[in-house]
Parts: sequence; structure tokens; C-alpha cells
Amino acid sequence: MQVATAPSIAHRWPRDARAAMRLQARLAGRLSIGGGPRRVHLVAGADVAFAAGGEVLVAAVVLLRYPGMEIVESVAVRHRVTFPYVPGLLSFRESPAIVAAWRRLRRRPDLLLCDGQGIAHPRGLGLAAHLGLLLGVPAIGCAKSRLCGAHDEPGPRRGDRAALVLNGRVVGAVLRTRDRVRPLYVSPGHLLGVASAVRWVLACGGGFRLPEPTRRADMLVGRLARGLEAAAAGIAISTAPA
Repeated sequence: MQVATAPSIAHRWPRDARAAMRLQARLAGRLSIGGGPRRVHLVAGADVAFAAGGEVLVAAVVLLRYPGMEIVESVAVRHRVTFPYVPGLLSFRESPAIVAAWRRLRRRPDLLLCDGQGIAHPRGLGLAAHLGLLLGVPAIGCAKSRLCGAHDEPGPRRGDRAALVLNGRVVGAVLRTRDRVRPLYVSPGHLLGVASAVRWVLACGGGFRLPEPTRRADMLVGRLARGLEAAAAGIAISTAPA
């Protein structure tokens, strides 16, 4: 049984930063933040890696069965980068390729975790929020570093957390996912709230700092991007699965 999802939202892809910022402002107003999925059977992790001097990116979506975290399906695509690097606009560089990979999945995920921000973003629309709207799926941002907001230091144990606050609003949590390791910056993207985002990140943990869906996606894109670099240098590479 699949969880309820929202209609996906389509838009034209802007080519410059000003148009992208205007679009972010419009899309942020269409986010649904609160609640969360009650039944999850398939969880997707998404990540990207760059190759060819930043001109090409590899995007992957890895689908895992919940709660066992067994890999069900993996899809990766290679895309030419079409949007410049601008802090706060990374979703315009990365989302088109992730969406292309998503559309090749044979099964529809119930929940998406990605390496990026959700609403913990200066204009309220990080990668996870943008993808949640584009795909009509509950989405969570699990970032390795802070983009904006202020917080106290969480406790040292797995599950300890501190509120991430931006302009007086709680936009996420600084979450310890493993004892005495650096925390992750978790924020809801779409169709769930902060508490639900934290709960699902912990539930999808596999004993590492990163939740298992994004860890697997990170491993896959890293291997494929290294393969592209090696191929460009004329080095033989292995294509054996991880």
C-alpha cells in the first residue's frame, strides 16, 4: 500500500540566477510542511557527483525496502550541467538529473531523502523542497553542513538534536545520527514536518553518519564519477557493483 502523495509541479528551467530566485520564491509558497507519511515501504536516496571539471554530473536514485534497508533498485544518469554554480541555487544544477533518474525507476518510492537542504534555506526552497514539489513525494534534506540558521550544539549521543532556527522559525534539526560524530542538518522538504523528518532519518540509519538511502546513493555516484574521470584519462575501470 502506497502512502498518499501530492500532485507534482512542473516548471520551465531558468537559465540565470535572478529568474531562479524569483521561481524559488513562488515555489516556496506551494510547500506543505507538517505531518508526514504513516506507511512507508520503499525509501529512495538521491545524490549527485560532478565529473569532467564540473561540466558533467552523475545523479543516482537508490531505492531501498523499509525497514530492512535492502536495495531494491538503483538508477543513475549522466547529465551535462546547464546552470552555473550559485550558492543557494544548487537545486537548479542538480534537480533535472535527479528527476531524470527518478523517472526511470520501476517502482514509486514513498519517501525521498537527499543530500541537501529542505526548507533550511535562505528562500525556503533547498534541493529536498524543490524535488518534493517536482515529484509530489514526501522529501527530507539531510545535509552535511549548515547553509543558514542558528542552533545550539546537540548532545553527543545518537538521536540527540538541537533546533535549527532561521528568522525566528524552526526550519530543521541538527541531529546526531551516530554517537560522537558530526551531526547532520535535517530539514523537511515537502509533505512532512521537522519531527517526522528527524524520525525518518533515524529510522533509516544503518550505523553510519549518513542515513542508508543517501549513503548508498553517495557511494554509487562517487564510483560512477570516478569511472568517468578514469575513462577520460584512458584508465581501465571496474564496473563491479558495490
